[in-house]
Amino acid sequence: MGIEVVLSGVRMPRMNSIMERWVQTCRRELLDRTLICNQRHLLHALREFDEFCNSHRPHQGIASARPLHPMPMPMPIPVPITDPEQITRLGIRKRERLGGILHEYRHAA
Repeated sequence: MGIEVVLSGVRMPRMNSIMERWVQTCRRELLDRTLICNQRHLLHALREFDEFCNSHRPHQGIASARPLHPMPMPMPIPVPITDPEQITRLGIRKRERLGGILHEYRHAA
């Protein structure tokens, strides 16, 4: 079937837990919601999900830095918006990826 065992290094005790977490997230957020047709479709979906996780999706950590875009210095905490009229004029754009399974939100320029 082409399955190979990949041995983890001696000095990497957390590698299994990190990969298990990624596989669990990928399965729960992508594969459980997608009907995969063939291997090419699977590879495309996994590439999109990987790019989404590493370049757009905020992660819990220092200043919500993404893995491929670390924050050079901590940013100040923004002041909360309490005025309802100001909230309706924020101008947020939504971009759907993988047919609407993944969503990206950005401020309009």
